[in-house]
Amino acid sequence: MPLLELSFNEILQALDPAIKETLIMVGMSSVATVLLGLPLGVVLFTTQRGGIIANPVLSVALSTIANITRSIPYAILMLSLIPFTRWLVGSSIGPQAACVSLTIGAVPFFARLVESALRDVHSGKVDAAHAMGSTRMQTITKVLLPEAAPSLVAAVTTTVVTLVGYSAMAGLIGGGGLGRLAYNYGYQRFEPTVQLVTIAILVGMVQLIQVLGDVVIRYVDHR
Repeated sequence: MPLLELSFNEILQALDPAIKETLIMVGMSSVATVLLGLPLGVVLFTTQRGGIIANPVLSVALSTIANITRSIPYAILMLSLIPFTRWLVGSSIGPQAACVSLTIGAVPFFARLVESALRDVHSGKVDAAHAMGSTRMQTITKVLLPEAAPSLVAAVTTTVVTLVGYSAMAGLIGGGGLGRLAYNYGYQRFEPTVQLVTIAILVGMVQLIQVLGDVVIRYVDHR
């Protein structure tokens, strides 16, 4: 369709469901990633050699799985997970189906960021907690996580921004959202206006997420 045949109202009508689908994909996968990735990151940190729950065998096994998953490009990962996605949610297309691969792709990435954030906590504070008789769980919940809060918020922000980009790729493989809109109209139907608007919206989302993340970091940072 030529560019002039697509009116402003038609662009808005196409954008509305695409934005909603992108928000669904990013929102659901972000929540799932934090819920799964935070404990995984804690386990990766606490079970490493010299950790408060040292278990080198478990640490190496989880690290290997995380590294393998992170090394697979997202587009390939999504295609590889189609049978599992279809079994889990009953379909391999749509925003909900895309959330499966988005979450699986982002969890090890976020877990590594959590591990790095916890590593930055001064070991003296952990030793002090032990000296005062804190249990391992108390040390994790009362010392490690609160002390690493600013870095953890930054990790969440980085992960959500990454998921915005992943969601656009998911759209090219049946996930819907802005990525699918940009491909269908901007590429296949030669509508550069739609493509530029889509890019502008994605950039705006990333900027908003980053600003909100920075605000929260300043709020939780009491150093």
